[in-house]
Amino acid sequence: MKIGELARRSGLTAHTIRYYERIGLLPYADRDRSSRRDYDASILDWIEFLGRLKTTGMPIRDMLLYAELRDRGSGTEAERRALLERHRESVRAHVDELNACLLVLDTKIGGYAETEQRMKDYDATLPERRRKPVGARSPRAR
Repeated sequence: MKIGELARRSGLTAHTIRYYERIGLLPYADRDRSSRRDYDASILDWIEFLGRLKTTGMPIRDMLLYAELRDRGSGTEAERRALLERHRESVRAHVDELNACLLVLDTKIGGYAETEQRMKDYDATLPERRRKPVGARSPRAR
């Protein structure tokens, strides 16, 4: 597939694909007779995996290390696993931090909801006030 179709199917821009190729995150594409990039569809799985690593906050230097180990193939599995395990611990710590932040937000939102309910309850218990008819004059002292 050509770079435009890969961009469409992967969600990356053609510029990003070229950049990833240039820095080594993506393997260089085969070229057709016109010297245009011609990608195999299997690259979509790799791009999806890279996207997951990026979404979880893996630094590019670690993504590059993983890509290099992957390119070297057999014999690098232990290093790749160790890299992913370290990253998984980082992601778990971040998830724990986000959960703690959610708890604070939920508590704060709950406090506002309780305050609003107390105000509604208070307003509902007030006796009705007598209202003057529109245009009525107040009595004057004589």
